Amino acid sequence: MSDLELTSVAGSSPLLPRQVTAPVRSVVDSGIGLFNGFFEWFGNLGIFSWQVLRAAVTPPYEWRELIRQLDEVGSKSLPLVAMAGAAIGVVISLEARYSLSRFGAKSMFPATLVYTVIQVMGPVITGLVVSGRVGAGMGAELASMKVTEQIDAIEASAINPYRLLAATRILACILMLPLLTVATDGCALMTGWFAQTMVEPLSFHQFISNGFHGATFNAFLPQTFKTAVYGLIIGLIACFQGMRTRGGAAGVGRAATNSVVLASLFLILADVVLVKFILVFFD
Repeated sequence: MSDLELTSVAGSSPLLPRQVTAPVRSVVDSGIGLFNGFFEWFGNLGIFSWQVLRAAVTPPYEWRELIRQLDEVGSKSLPLVAMAGAAIGVVISLEARYSLSRFGAKSMFPATLVYTVIQVMGPVITGLVVSGRVGAGMGAELASMKVTEQIDAIEASAINPYRLLAATRILACILMLPLLTVATDGCALMTGWFAQTMVEPLSFHQFISNGFHGATFNAFLPQTFKTAVYGLIIGLIACFQGMRTRGGAAGVGRAATNSVVLASLFLILADVVLVKFILVFFD
């Protein structure tokens, strides 16, 4: 028979040529495999989350490892988030001054800078910076332990690796993200005020008074503490990707990359949900 012979099903009309049906079938199979892999990944993540939660609430508790991770996540990330906050403060100050001057609203500069930094830019920038540094570090470290069978050795020593390795890192991220966000906001406000002062003299006392005039705790606290959710996402994704690594050195690199990419993506998606939640319940 010729290659152009039409395929048919009993009792039905002729179908497309085989040269057409083969690529279509391949695309459909790839789509189904991708769809199944998507839900399989989320299922494994849910199982991993339950194992970590169960290990975290079961004694004995790994206080020494938790303190070490608090230092690793918090103290060693502080210079990076401070520099990022300082840069953001200068950029927002320059843009806000130019935009407000066009509409004759320069008196609104302090409030604009304060609300933009604390409510919008500070939490997101802190989350992304920590995701890049801590997420990659955790993913690579745990992946290296996995491929060298160190995690298996820990488990063979009757120590729960989910409690020692995952729960402590996730909890450290949850606790330190709000504090790092405060540091980012403080640096951004300081450099923003300094950039404005270089152009038009403005006392720091007046800047703070005008910026926080009429503000309430509901305007700032939910925006700061929502970063605890960012910490949960960063720690959970990084530990999950690291502890399920396979494939030697190449797998370690993939785990580090996937930890950063997925944590950053889910962080941005979570920000959309949390902003709506805050607007509804903390208006």
